[in-house]
Amino acid sequence: MTEQTPPVLRESATFDRLTIQEIQRAAETGIYDIRGGGTKRKLPHFDDLLLLGASVSRYPLEGYREKCGTDVILGNRFAKKPIHLKIPVTIAGMSFGALSANAKEALGRGATIAGTSTTTGDGGMTPEERGQSQHLVYQYLPSRYGMNPDDLRKADAIEIVLGQGAKPGGGGMLLGMKVTERVAGMRTLPIGVDQRSACRHPDWTGPDDLAIKIAELREITDWEKPIYVKIGASRPYYDVKLAVKAGADVIVLDGMQGGTAATQEVFIEHVGIPILSAIPQAVQALQEMGMHRKVQLIVSGGIRNGADVAKAMAMGADAVAIGDGGADCPGRQPPTAGRGTEKNRLGRRLLRRLAERPRPGRHHHPGPGAVQAPRPGGRRAAVGQLPAGDGAGGADHGPCVRQIAPAQPRPRGPGGADGGIGRHGPGAAGGDQLGARFRLLAGLCSERACPAPGGEATPTKAAAFIEVEMRRLVYGRLRAQRGASPLTTPRYFPFLLQEL
Repeated sequence: MTEQTPPVLRESATFDRLTIQEIQRAAETGIYDIRGGGTKRKLPHFDDLLLLGASVSRYPLEGYREKCGTDVILGNRFAKKPIHLKIPVTIAGMSFGALSANAKEALGRGATIAGTSTTTGDGGMTPEERGQSQHLVYQYLPSRYGMNPDDLRKADAIEIVLGQGAKPGGGGMLLGMKVTERVAGMRTLPIGVDQRSACRHPDWTGPDDLAIKIAELREITDWEKPIYVKIGASRPYYDVKLAVKAGADVIVLDGMQGGTAATQEVFIEHVGIPILSAIPQAVQALQEMGMHRKVQLIVSGGIRNGADVAKAMAMGADAVAIGDGGADCPGRQPPTAGRGTEKNRLGRRLLRRLAERPRPGRHHHPGPGAVQAPRPGGRRAAVGQLPAGDGAGGADHGPCVRQIAPAQPRPRGPGGADGGIGRHGPGAAGGDQLGARFRLLAGLCSERACPAPGGEATPTKAAAFIEVEMRRLVYGRLRAQRGASPLTTPRYFPFLLQEL
Protein backbone atom coordinates (compact mmCIF):
# COMPACT_ATOMS: atom_id res chain seq x y z
CA MET A 1 0.00 0.00 0.00
CA THR A 2 1.22 3.47 -0.83
CA GLU A 3 1.20 6.17 1.82
CA GLN A 4 -1.22 8.99 1.20
CA THR A 5 0.27 12.50 1.02
CA PRO A 6 -1.18 14.67 3.80
CA PRO A 7 -3.19 17.60 2.49
CA VAL A 8 -1.40 20.94 2.24
CA LEU A 9 -3.14 23.80 4.00
CA ARG A 10 -3.15 26.98 1.97
CA GLU A 11 -2.94 30.30 3.80
CA SER A 12 -5.83 32.67 3.13
CA ALA A 13 -4.87 36.14 2.01
CA THR A 14 -8.09 37.50 3.50
CA PHE A 15 -8.34 35.45 6.68
CA ASP A 16 -4.72 34.93 7.64
CA ARG A 17 -3.70 33.65 11.06
CA LEU A 18 -3.40 37.10 12.60
CA THR A 19 -6.87 38.08 11.39
CA ILE A 20 -8.42 34.90 12.77
CA GLN A 21 -6.63 35.41 16.08
CA GLU A 22 -7.91 39.00 16.31
CA ILE A 23 -11.51 37.85 15.57
CA GLN A 24 -11.26 35.27 18.33
CA ARG A 25 -9.77 37.79 20.77
CA ALA A 26 -12.50 40.35 20.06
CA ALA A 27 -15.20 37.69 20.49
CA GLU A 28 -13.72 36.59 23.81
CA THR A 29 -13.08 40.02 25.35
CA GLY A 30 -15.69 42.20 23.62
CA ILE A 31 -13.29 45.17 23.29
CA TYR A 32 -11.15 46.58 20.51
CA ASP A 33 -7.38 46.29 20.66
CA ILE A 34 -5.32 49.24 21.86
CA ARG A 35 -1.59 49.46 21.28
CA GLY A 36 1.24 51.88 20.73
CA GLY A 37 3.74 52.33 17.93
CA GLY A 38 2.93 52.78 14.25
CA THR A 39 1.44 50.71 11.48
CA LYS A 40 2.88 47.24 10.94
CA ARG A 41 1.50 46.62 7.47
CA LYS A 42 3.66 46.87 4.37
CA LEU A 43 3.41 50.35 2.85
CA PRO A 44 5.29 52.31 0.20
CA HIS A 45 8.31 53.77 1.95
CA PHE A 46 11.73 55.30 1.33
CA ASP A 47 13.21 51.87 0.66
CA ASP A 48 11.28 51.95 -2.63
CA LEU A 49 13.38 54.92 -3.78
CA LEU A 50 17.02 54.98 -4.84
CA LEU A 51 19.45 57.90 -4.90
CA LEU A 52 21.32 58.73 -8.12
CA GLY A 53 25.01 59.20 -7.49
CA ALA A 54 27.19 61.84 -9.11
CA SER A 55 28.93 61.15 -12.41
CA VAL A 56 29.63 63.25 -15.51
CA SER A 57 26.31 65.07 -15.73
CA ARG A 58 26.29 65.79 -11.98
CA TYR A 59 29.77 66.64 -10.79
CA PRO A 60 30.54 65.42 -7.23
CA LEU A 61 31.64 67.74 -4.46
CA GLU A 62 35.09 67.25 -2.97
CA GLY A 63 34.92 67.15 0.80
CA TYR A 64 38.12 69.11 1.45
CA ARG A 65 37.46 71.71 -1.27
CA GLU A 66 33.76 72.50 -1.19
CA LYS A 67 31.72 73.04 1.94
CA CYS A 68 28.43 71.20 2.33
CA GLY A 69 26.41 72.78 5.11
CA THR A 70 23.76 70.84 7.01
CA ASP A 71 22.32 73.71 9.04
CA VAL A 72 18.74 74.88 8.61
CA ILE A 73 16.76 77.91 9.79
CA LEU A 74 13.17 77.28 10.84
CA GLY A 75 10.49 79.93 11.32
CA ASN A 76 11.92 83.00 9.61
CA ARG A 77 8.65 83.94 7.91
CA PHE A 78 7.20 86.06 10.74
CA ALA A 79 9.05 85.18 13.97
CA LYS A 80 11.58 87.60 15.41
CA LYS A 81 13.73 84.74 16.73
CA PRO A 82 13.77 81.84 14.26
CA ILE A 83 15.52 78.61 15.25
CA HIS A 84 18.92 77.90 13.71
CA LEU A 85 19.77 74.19 13.84
CA LYS A 86 23.09 72.57 12.95
CA ILE A 87 21.44 69.50 11.43
CA PRO A 88 18.06 69.01 9.71
CA VAL A 89 17.04 66.15 12.02
CA THR A 90 14.79 67.15 14.94
CA ILE A 91 13.20 65.19 17.80
CA ALA A 92 9.44 64.82 17.38
CA GLY A 93 6.92 65.42 20.15
CA MET A 94 6.55 62.58 22.65
CA SER A 95 4.59 63.24 25.79
CA PHE A 96 5.77 63.11 29.38
CA GLY A 97 3.89 60.05 30.51
CA ALA A 98 4.49 58.08 27.37
CA LEU A 99 8.15 58.85 28.12
CA SER A 100 9.63 59.16 31.59
CA ALA A 101 11.41 62.24 32.93
CA ASN A 102 14.74 60.40 32.47
CA ALA A 103 13.98 59.72 28.81
CA LYS A 104 12.88 63.32 28.20
CA GLU A 105 16.06 64.61 29.81
CA ALA A 106 18.20 62.20 27.77
CA LEU A 107 16.58 63.32 24.52
CA GLY A 108 17.13 66.95 25.48
CA ARG A 109 20.79 66.34 26.17
CA GLY A 110 21.27 64.40 22.96
CA ALA A 111 19.53 67.05 20.87
CA THR A 112 21.67 69.79 22.42
CA ILE A 113 24.87 67.89 21.71
CA ALA A 114 23.79 67.32 18.10
CA GLY A 115 22.73 70.96 17.68
CA THR A 116 19.05 70.31 17.02
CA SER A 117 15.69 70.72 18.75
CA THR A 118 13.38 68.49 20.75
CA THR A 119 9.63 68.76 21.31
CA THR A 120 7.55 68.47 24.47
CA GLY A 121 4.56 66.39 23.36
CA ASP A 122 1.27 66.16 25.28
CA GLY A 123 1.21 66.79 29.02
CA GLY A 124 3.24 69.97 29.31
CA MET A 125 6.86 70.99 29.76
CA THR A 126 9.10 69.30 32.35
CA PRO A 127 12.00 71.11 34.05
CA GLU A 128 14.28 68.22 33.08
CA GLU A 129 13.59 68.67 29.38
CA ARG A 130 13.72 72.47 29.41
CA GLY A 131 16.92 72.48 31.45
CA GLN A 132 18.76 70.17 29.03
CA SER A 133 17.37 71.37 25.67
CA GLN A 134 19.03 74.23 23.88
CA HIS A 135 16.10 74.41 21.44
CA LEU A 136 12.73 73.24 22.76
CA VAL A 137 9.46 73.28 20.78
CA TYR A 138 6.30 73.44 22.89
CA GLN A 139 3.36 71.45 21.57
CA TYR A 140 -0.07 73.10 21.82
CA LEU A 141 -2.56 70.23 21.68
CA PRO A 142 -6.35 69.83 21.73
CA SER A 143 -6.25 68.35 25.25
CA ARG A 144 -4.53 71.42 26.75
CA TYR A 145 -3.04 69.06 29.35
CA GLY A 146 -0.27 70.88 31.21
CA MET A 147 -0.71 74.00 29.10
CA ASN A 148 0.86 77.02 30.76
CA PRO A 149 1.27 80.49 29.16
CA ASP A 150 4.56 80.92 31.05
CA ASP A 151 5.86 77.73 29.44
CA LEU A 152 4.86 79.09 26.05
CA ARG A 153 7.20 82.01 26.65
CA LYS A 154 9.99 79.72 27.89
CA ALA A 155 9.90 77.64 24.71
CA ASP A 156 11.86 78.44 21.56
CA ALA A 157 8.94 77.64 19.22
CA ILE A 158 5.28 76.59 19.46
CA GLU A 159 3.78 73.69 17.53
CA ILE A 160 0.00 73.66 17.12
CA VAL A 161 -1.01 70.02 16.74
CA LEU A 162 -4.01 69.42 14.48
CA GLY A 163 -3.37 65.75 13.88
CA GLN A 164 -0.94 62.89 14.18
CA GLY A 165 0.13 60.55 11.40
CA ALA A 166 -0.71 57.37 13.30
CA LYS A 167 -4.24 58.63 14.03
CA PRO A 168 -5.24 61.69 11.96
CA GLY A 169 -8.59 62.91 13.21
CA GLY A 170 -8.32 60.92 16.43
CA GLY A 171 -7.48 61.97 19.98
CA GLY A 172 -4.62 60.78 22.14
CA MET A 173 -4.64 58.11 24.80
CA LEU A 174 -2.47 57.43 27.83
CA LEU A 175 -3.00 54.13 29.61
CA GLY A 176 -3.63 54.23 33.33
CA MET A 177 -0.48 52.27 34.13
CA LYS A 178 1.52 55.32 32.98
CA VAL A 179 -0.56 57.94 34.84
CA THR A 180 1.73 58.28 37.84
CA GLU A 181 1.29 60.82 40.62
CA ARG A 182 3.44 63.37 38.82
CA VAL A 183 1.79 62.83 35.42
CA ALA A 184 -1.65 63.06 37.02
CA GLY A 185 -0.68 66.28 38.78
CA MET A 186 0.52 67.93 35.58
CA ARG A 187 -2.62 66.89 33.69
CA THR A 188 -5.12 67.34 36.57
CA LEU A 189 -6.24 63.73 36.33
CA PRO A 190 -6.82 60.90 38.81
CA ILE A 191 -3.88 58.56 39.31
CA GLY A 192 -3.94 55.24 37.46
CA VAL A 193 -6.95 56.01 35.23
CA ASP A 194 -6.83 55.83 31.42
CA GLN A 195 -6.63 59.30 29.91
CA ARG A 196 -8.15 60.24 26.57
CA SER A 197 -7.38 63.46 24.76
CA ALA A 198 -9.78 65.43 22.60
CA CYS A 199 -9.68 64.89 18.85
CA ARG A 200 -9.98 68.62 18.05
CA HIS A 201 -9.23 71.92 19.69
CA PRO A 202 -12.10 73.14 21.86
CA ASP A 203 -12.01 76.76 20.70
CA TRP A 204 -12.08 76.42 16.93
CA THR A 205 -13.84 74.46 14.23
CA GLY A 206 -12.06 75.50 11.03
CA PRO A 207 -9.13 77.29 9.38
CA ASP A 208 -10.45 80.76 10.20
CA ASP A 209 -10.27 79.92 13.89
CA LEU A 210 -6.75 78.56 13.35
CA ALA A 211 -5.67 81.96 12.01
CA ILE A 212 -7.12 83.63 15.11
CA LYS A 213 -5.29 81.15 17.40
CA ILE A 214 -1.96 81.72 15.64
CA ALA A 215 -2.36 85.48 16.06
CA GLU A 216 -3.23 84.97 19.72
CA LEU A 217 -0.09 82.89 20.34
CA ARG A 218 2.06 85.46 18.57
CA GLU A 219 0.74 88.19 20.86
CA ILE A 220 1.39 86.04 23.97
CA THR A 221 5.02 85.51 22.89
CA ASP A 222 5.58 89.03 21.52
CA TRP A 223 5.99 87.65 17.96
CA GLU A 224 9.30 86.08 18.95
CA LYS A 225 8.54 82.36 18.66
CA PRO A 226 8.08 80.52 15.35
CA ILE A 227 4.65 78.92 15.02
CA TYR A 228 4.56 75.37 13.67
CA VAL A 229 1.38 73.63 12.52
CA LYS A 230 1.43 69.83 12.66
CA ILE A 231 -0.98 67.85 10.49
CA GLY A 232 -1.53 64.15 10.10
CA ALA A 233 -1.10 63.02 6.51
CA SER A 234 -4.60 62.63 5.15
CA ARG A 235 -5.30 65.49 2.72
CA PRO A 236 -1.91 67.22 2.75
CA TYR A 237 -2.43 69.32 -0.39
CA TYR A 238 -5.42 71.20 1.06
CA ASP A 239 -4.27 71.11 4.68
CA VAL A 240 -0.90 72.66 3.88
CA LYS A 241 -2.48 75.47 1.86
CA LEU A 242 -4.91 76.31 4.67
CA ALA A 243 -2.17 76.23 7.33
CA VAL A 244 0.07 78.55 5.30
CA LYS A 245 -2.82 80.94 4.68
CA ALA A 246 -3.56 80.95 8.43
CA GLY A 247 -0.04 82.27 9.09
CA ALA A 248 2.11 79.24 9.95
CA ASP A 249 5.89 79.65 9.87
CA VAL A 250 6.60 75.92 9.63
CA ILE A 251 4.51 72.92 8.50
CA VAL A 252 5.07 69.55 10.20
CA LEU A 253 3.70 66.70 8.10
CA ASP A 254 3.37 63.33 9.87
CA GLY A 255 2.81 60.13 7.88
CA MET A 256 0.98 57.02 9.05
CA GLN A 257 4.21 55.13 9.79
CA GLY A 258 4.71 57.49 12.71
CA GLY A 259 4.33 56.16 16.24
CA THR A 260 1.89 56.94 19.01
CA ALA A 261 1.65 56.19 22.72
CA ALA A 262 -1.62 54.29 22.37
CA THR A 263 -4.73 54.20 20.22
CA GLN A 264 -7.02 51.71 18.52
CA GLU A 265 -5.23 49.24 16.28
CA VAL A 266 -7.86 49.67 13.56
CA PHE A 267 -7.04 53.39 13.51
CA ILE A 268 -3.29 52.82 13.26
CA GLU A 269 -3.57 50.34 10.42
CA HIS A 270 -6.35 51.85 8.29
CA VAL A 271 -6.38 55.66 8.63
CA GLY A 272 -4.02 58.09 6.92
CA ILE A 273 -1.53 57.85 4.07
CA PRO A 274 2.20 57.02 4.00
CA ILE A 275 4.66 59.87 4.27
CA LEU A 276 6.08 58.93 0.86
CA SER A 277 2.73 59.78 -0.72
CA ALA A 278 2.19 62.92 1.37
CA ILE A 279 5.44 64.77 0.68
CA PRO A 280 4.83 65.47 -3.05
CA GLN A 281 1.36 66.84 -2.34
CA ALA A 282 2.66 69.15 0.39
CA VAL A 283 5.55 70.39 -1.76
CA GLN A 284 3.18 71.03 -4.67
CA ALA A 285 0.89 73.08 -2.43
CA LEU A 286 3.82 75.21 -1.21
CA GLN A 287 5.15 75.72 -4.73
CA GLU A 288 1.77 76.83 -6.07
CA MET A 289 1.55 79.42 -3.29
CA GLY A 290 5.12 80.60 -3.91
CA MET A 291 6.03 79.62 -0.32
CA HIS A 292 8.33 76.63 -0.85
CA ARG A 293 11.47 77.16 1.28
CA LYS A 294 9.87 80.31 2.72
CA VAL A 295 7.56 78.23 4.89
CA GLN A 296 9.70 75.30 6.00
CA LEU A 297 8.41 71.73 5.67
CA ILE A 298 9.33 69.16 8.33
CA VAL A 299 8.31 65.59 7.58
CA SER A 300 8.05 62.68 10.01
CA GLY A 301 6.64 59.20 10.23
CA GLY A 302 9.00 56.27 9.72
CA ILE A 303 12.31 58.16 9.42
CA ARG A 304 14.90 55.56 10.41
CA ASN A 305 18.34 56.48 9.08
CA GLY A 306 20.39 58.91 7.03
CA ALA A 307 19.17 57.50 3.73
CA ASP A 308 15.57 58.29 4.68
CA VAL A 309 16.62 61.82 5.63
CA ALA A 310 18.40 62.38 2.32
CA LYS A 311 15.47 61.05 0.29
CA ALA A 312 12.93 63.16 2.17
CA MET A 313 14.96 66.31 1.62
CA ALA A 314 15.53 65.44 -2.03
CA MET A 315 11.74 65.30 -2.40
CA GLY A 316 11.42 68.86 -1.08
CA ALA A 317 11.45 68.73 2.72
CA ASP A 318 13.57 71.19 4.71
CA ALA A 319 14.05 68.92 7.74
CA VAL A 320 12.76 65.71 9.28
CA ALA A 321 11.59 64.72 12.75
CA ILE A 322 12.25 61.37 14.40
CA GLY A 323 10.23 59.94 17.28
CA ASP A 324 10.41 56.16 17.56
CA GLY A 325 13.92 56.20 16.09
CA GLY A 326 15.15 58.58 18.80
CA ALA A 327 13.32 56.89 21.66
CA ASP A 328 14.70 53.48 20.61
CA CYS A 329 18.29 54.61 21.13
CA PRO A 330 18.45 53.53 24.81
CA GLY A 331 16.54 50.32 24.01
CA ARG A 332 12.85 49.64 23.56
CA GLN A 333 10.76 48.74 26.59
CA PRO A 334 8.18 45.94 26.48
CA PRO A 335 5.00 47.05 24.64
CA THR A 336 2.91 46.85 27.81
CA ALA A 337 5.30 49.08 29.70
CA GLY A 338 5.98 51.76 27.12
CA ARG A 339 8.90 54.06 27.73
CA GLY A 340 7.56 55.66 30.87
CA THR A 341 8.77 52.94 33.23
CA GLU A 342 12.53 53.47 33.40
CA LYS A 343 13.64 52.48 36.88
CA ASN A 344 16.23 54.00 39.15
CA ARG A 345 18.16 50.75 38.90
CA LEU A 346 19.05 51.70 35.31
CA GLY A 347 20.60 54.91 36.61
CA ARG A 348 22.57 52.97 39.20
CA ARG A 349 23.75 50.60 36.50
CA LEU A 350 24.91 53.58 34.41
CA LEU A 351 26.89 54.97 37.33
CA ARG A 352 28.60 51.64 37.89
CA ARG A 353 29.51 51.38 34.21
CA LEU A 354 30.84 54.92 34.15
CA ALA A 355 33.02 54.13 37.15
CA GLU A 356 34.39 50.98 35.50
CA ARG A 357 34.78 52.31 31.96
CA PRO A 358 38.03 54.05 30.95
CA ARG A 359 37.45 57.21 28.93
CA PRO A 360 40.28 57.74 26.39
CA GLY A 361 40.96 61.39 25.73
CA ARG A 362 39.08 62.54 28.85
CA HIS A 363 41.65 61.70 31.53
CA HIS A 364 41.90 64.48 34.06
CA HIS A 365 45.32 66.07 34.41
CA PRO A 366 45.89 67.06 38.04
CA GLY A 367 46.80 70.66 38.69
CA PRO A 368 49.76 71.86 40.72
CA GLY A 369 49.72 70.67 44.29
CA ALA A 370 47.64 67.61 43.58
CA VAL A 371 48.41 64.57 45.66
CA GLN A 372 49.02 61.30 43.82
CA ALA A 373 48.67 57.97 45.56
CA PRO A 374 49.69 54.62 44.08
CA ARG A 375 46.91 52.16 43.37
CA PRO A 376 47.45 48.40 43.60
CA GLY A 377 49.00 47.16 40.37
CA GLY A 378 51.11 50.25 39.72
CA ARG A 379 48.29 52.59 38.57
CA ARG A 380 47.90 56.01 40.11
CA ALA A 381 44.77 57.99 40.88
CA ALA A 382 44.19 61.48 42.22
CA VAL A 383 43.23 61.38 45.88
CA GLY A 384 41.34 64.06 47.76
CA GLN A 385 40.60 66.27 44.74
CA LEU A 386 37.45 67.98 43.58
CA PRO A 387 36.95 70.48 40.73
CA ALA A 388 36.72 74.10 41.77
CA GLY A 389 36.47 77.41 39.96
CA ASP A 390 39.44 78.92 41.85
CA GLY A 391 41.90 76.05 41.32
CA ALA A 392 45.13 75.93 39.40
CA GLY A 393 43.56 76.40 36.01
CA GLY A 394 41.62 79.59 36.81
CA ALA A 395 37.90 80.29 36.80
CA ASP A 396 37.33 79.92 33.08
CA HIS A 397 39.87 77.36 31.94
CA GLY A 398 38.04 74.07 32.38
CA PRO A 399 37.72 71.86 35.43
CA CYS A 400 40.47 72.60 37.93
CA VAL A 401 41.44 70.82 41.12
CA ARG A 402 42.32 71.79 44.62
CA GLN A 403 43.52 69.60 47.39
CA ILE A 404 40.92 68.71 50.00
CA ALA A 405 42.33 67.84 53.37
CA PRO A 406 40.80 64.63 54.68
CA ALA A 407 38.49 65.09 57.62
CA GLN A 408 39.94 64.26 61.02
CA PRO A 409 38.18 61.39 62.78
CA ARG A 410 36.09 62.33 65.80
CA PRO A 411 35.79 60.24 68.91
CA ARG A 412 33.84 57.05 68.43
CA GLY A 413 30.12 57.61 68.77
CA PRO A 414 27.48 55.25 70.00
CA GLY A 415 26.74 53.92 66.52
CA GLY A 416 30.05 53.54 64.69
CA ALA A 417 33.70 54.35 64.17
CA ASP A 418 33.73 58.15 64.19
CA GLY A 419 30.36 59.37 65.37
CA GLY A 420 29.33 60.68 61.95
CA ILE A 421 25.99 60.29 60.25
CA GLY A 422 26.19 57.31 57.94
CA ARG A 423 23.99 54.70 56.39
CA HIS A 424 23.06 53.09 59.68
CA GLY A 425 22.38 56.27 61.59
CA PRO A 426 24.69 58.31 63.87
CA GLY A 427 28.15 56.90 64.17
CA ALA A 428 28.54 55.06 60.86
CA ALA A 429 31.99 55.12 59.28
CA GLY A 430 32.88 58.00 56.99
CA GLY A 431 30.18 60.41 58.18
CA ASP A 432 32.50 63.40 58.68
CA GLN A 433 34.10 63.06 55.29
CA LEU A 434 30.76 62.50 53.62
CA GLY A 435 29.17 65.55 55.23
CA ALA A 436 32.13 67.82 54.47
CA ARG A 437 32.22 66.84 50.84
CA PHE A 438 28.45 67.19 50.52
CA ARG A 439 28.67 70.78 51.74
CA LEU A 440 31.51 71.47 49.34
CA LEU A 441 29.56 69.96 46.44
CA ALA A 442 26.53 72.06 47.23
CA GLY A 443 28.69 75.17 47.13
CA LEU A 444 30.31 74.18 43.85
CA CYS A 445 26.95 73.55 42.23
CA SER A 446 25.64 76.94 43.25
CA GLU A 447 28.83 78.68 42.05
CA ARG A 448 29.75 77.28 38.66
CA ALA A 449 29.36 73.55 38.19
CA CYS A 450 25.80 73.44 36.87
CA PRO A 451 25.21 76.05 34.15
CA ALA A 452 22.09 75.83 32.01
CA PRO A 453 22.23 76.42 28.24
CA GLY A 454 21.38 80.07 28.93
CA GLY A 455 24.14 80.41 31.53
CA GLU A 456 22.07 80.18 34.71
CA ALA A 457 22.45 77.62 37.45
CA THR A 458 19.46 75.30 37.63
CA PRO A 459 18.25 73.34 40.67
CA THR A 460 17.67 70.28 38.45
CA LYS A 461 21.30 70.13 37.38
CA ALA A 462 22.57 70.90 40.85
CA ALA A 463 20.45 68.12 42.33
CA ALA A 464 21.56 65.67 39.66
CA PHE A 465 25.20 66.62 40.18
CA ILE A 466 24.99 66.17 43.93
CA GLU A 467 23.13 62.88 43.57
CA VAL A 468 25.76 61.44 41.23
CA GLU A 469 28.65 62.48 43.44
CA MET A 470 26.92 61.40 46.63
CA ARG A 471 26.33 57.95 45.16
CA ARG A 472 30.03 57.75 44.39
CA LEU A 473 30.98 58.79 47.90
CA VAL A 474 28.56 56.35 49.50
CA TYR A 475 29.81 53.46 47.37
CA GLY A 476 33.38 54.40 48.21
CA ARG A 477 32.55 54.50 51.92
CA LEU A 478 30.99 51.05 51.78
CA ARG A 479 34.04 49.69 49.96
CA ALA A 480 36.27 51.22 52.60
CA GLN A 481 34.25 49.52 55.34
CA ARG A 482 34.88 46.18 53.65
CA GLY A 483 38.63 46.69 53.56
CA ALA A 484 38.96 47.88 49.97
CA SER A 485 41.04 50.79 48.69
CA PRO A 486 40.41 54.25 50.21
CA LEU A 487 37.98 56.73 48.69
CA THR A 488 39.39 58.17 45.49
CA THR A 489 38.26 60.61 42.86
CA PRO A 490 37.70 58.60 39.65
CA ARG A 491 38.98 59.83 36.33
CA TYR A 492 35.50 60.26 34.88
CA PHE A 493 34.61 62.97 37.41
CA PRO A 494 35.59 65.94 35.17
CA PHE A 495 33.46 64.40 32.41
CA LEU A 496 30.45 64.24 34.73
CA LEU A 497 31.08 67.81 35.81
CA GLN A 498 31.17 68.99 32.22
CA GLU A 499 28.03 67.12 31.22
CA LEU A 500 25.99 68.08 34.29
